[in-house]
Amino acid sequence: MLSFFKKAFKVDQLILLTVGIGASVLMAALFAIQPQFLRFLDNKLYDQYLSKYHSSNATDIPIIVDIDEKSLAEMGQWPWPRYRVAMLLKMLQAYGAASVATDIIFVEPDKTSPSILQKQWKKELKLDTKIEGLPESLRDNDKLLAHYLKTGPFVLGIDFLTQALSIEEGIAHQTRDCFIKPAKVAVLSVPGSPSPHDVLFKAEEAICPLPVLSMAAQRTGFITIAADEDSIYRKVPLLFSWNDKYYPSLALAALMQATGIKSVVVKMSTSGIESVRFGKIVIPTDHRGRMLINYRGPSKTFRYISASDILNKRLLPGELQGKIAFIGTSAAGLKDIRAMPLDPSYPGVEAHATIIDNIWSKDFISKPDWATGVEFIAMLSIGLATTFLLMWAKALWMIIPLIVASAGMWYGSTELYTEHKLYISPLYSYINLALTFLLLTMIKFWREEHAKKFIHGAFAHYLAPSVISQIMEDPDALSLEGQEKDITIQFSDVRSFTSLSEKLTPTQVTNLLHDYLTPMTRIITENQGTLDKFIGDAVMAFWNAPLDIENHQEKSLEAALLQIEKLGDLNEIFIEKYGFTIAVGLGIHSGSVRVGNMGSADLFDYTLIGDNVNLASRLEGLTKFYGQKLIVSQTIVDACEGKYYFRILDSVRVKGKVEPVTIYTSYRYDDAKKRQAELDKYEKAHELYLKKQFTEAKKLFEELDAIEMEPLLYKLYIERCDHLIDEHPGDDWDGVFTHKTK
Repeated sequence: MLSFFKKAFKVDQLILLTVGIGASVLMAALFAIQPQFLRFLDNKLYDQYLSKYHSSNATDIPIIVDIDEKSLAEMGQWPWPRYRVAMLLKMLQAYGAASVATDIIFVEPDKTSPSILQKQWKKELKLDTKIEGLPESLRDNDKLLAHYLKTGPFVLGIDFLTQALSIEEGIAHQTRDCFIKPAKVAVLSVPGSPSPHDVLFKAEEAICPLPVLSMAAQRTGFITIAADEDSIYRKVPLLFSWNDKYYPSLALAALMQATGIKSVVVKMSTSGIESVRFGKIVIPTDHRGRMLINYRGPSKTFRYISASDILNKRLLPGELQGKIAFIGTSAAGLKDIRAMPLDPSYPGVEAHATIIDNIWSKDFISKPDWATGVEFIAMLSIGLATTFLLMWAKALWMIIPLIVASAGMWYGSTELYTEHKLYISPLYSYINLALTFLLLTMIKFWREEHAKKFIHGAFAHYLAPSVISQIMEDPDALSLEGQEKDITIQFSDVRSFTSLSEKLTPTQVTNLLHDYLTPMTRIITENQGTLDKFIGDAVMAFWNAPLDIENHQEKSLEAALLQIEKLGDLNEIFIEKYGFTIAVGLGIHSGSVRVGNMGSADLFDYTLIGDNVNLASRLEGLTKFYGQKLIVSQTIVDACEGKYYFRILDSVRVKGKVEPVTIYTSYRYDDAKKRQAELDKYEKAHELYLKKQFTEAKKLFEELDAIEMEPLLYKLYIERCDHLIDEHPGDDWDGVFTHKTK
């Protein structure tokens, strides 16, 4: 097996493969362990989804009867006498509420009951008192409340204590025998599935209302909602197990009371609870029977009605018909404020209302059992895919694909969440992608730097930097054979440099060449050209090797025009520094040549050979003859037509070639527009010349010569016209001029 890998992969690739697989194995271990800091990140990622994509279309079924600051100001401090609570319940029933649930646990007897007050006065003040005219039913507020609980759709809150769920601050630890009614639960199980009692949260103790109240209530429901490790409330258990019986949450009990549905169905899988069915509504849960709360927004999303408005009959008759009311508090002093994903100060009672809303509207967020498997497979897949891609591609090339992959994972996860309300966390996939990419990129960087040092140490003194870069990418490229390729070649030369240099000292000549060649070569390389060599004051450069360059003809022409423009700026410096200006000629041609390492076995250079190289050099030489700064061949015109203005100069046979070549000069369109009249007249004159209408052509060339914009070119054609007028060329004249010198 090891020999297979050695044959299939290079050493660097094997290192990357080993590290990439190791990173995925590490992530698989973390996925299995689920460390706290990653659970924290996953919860925060879930909060981002919920915050960004939550639906604010809440149903109007749940309402909150709020013991708020207004109620405390109007009706007195909390706790209120139980007769006032009884009045509140009966008023809600009278307004048409389908069920009323209290997010309050009436643990202690009401110490404001007249009978209790009489006992306290006698014990503490030694006073025997009688209260005359008080009906017997009003002597004990708890009995009064119990009486009314029997007569309406009322649900009392209880609290369960477990090892997994902590006691809320402010709730008494005292427990007593609880007379609370369990829920009727049917269980649908498959072979190998556990009992619901084994996976549901199991209560060790319960904090219950007074027996007189709990026995009188139609139903009871637990208010226990466990926060996650970051103290944020995201899930709620729908059922609790206590003494081998099932007990519903306050929201579920209130909904059962309102709808008349007397039982729920728990569907089991081999891993635990899969869902809870309420009537025809299937509520997805985790394996412990917890439902993800699909919050609709921050606090006050649902309708809040001040308890004092109910007691003072400020609502319209029947205004609460069919509603499910939760009595709770948003008053800060009563300490029922909790942190939720969308609001750090969220009244706990509104969480129960949100659960009712989710069930009523069948709008659930679910994370089914198979979601964990999908997350695991996605994590491994992205890690291995990143590894294999980085084995063959540069890290820099991978940035965009990896960004696309990251965006794709986010889009897929978001699409599942928004369209199907399925939460598939991309967290571990993102971590594995980032970890694998960073590790492998660092290794590749280290290995490449090591290779660069070796290659630079071995070849930097006699190979061009671009060639060294290519060798570092592929050491096998270090050969003499080369390849045939379509290349754009550019030659440039300083006019009369020998005579100019005679006016300068050797040091000044060196400085002049440095001042001229530095910006020119920079323009070439900035336009993706490869500098081949300096030949004294001449420069040879080419495009499309060693790397493929798109639109290489255009880039070479752009570089030539920039060099001409830059020379104008340089000449302002040269006239001050050296006392003269310089002129250059550039020739550009594109064609097939052989490119590669040329030379001997001991010393070689990366360069070009071929007939097209010679032609490019001839074009540069012709700039002197035609008085032009730039001459290009037909191949450049064909590749760049429409992007630059081209002016035909002549059809020629250069020295050493038989086939004629049409030559042009080129301008930017803005520059050509400034000379439009002149160029149009020249074009007409040249057409007359080719039609052998030499007299008419000469007249136009003389008019152009008078402008003194192109004296050498126009005088050349005037002389030709004079010669051809005298010679009367025959039908075999093709307009091609043969050059005898380079």
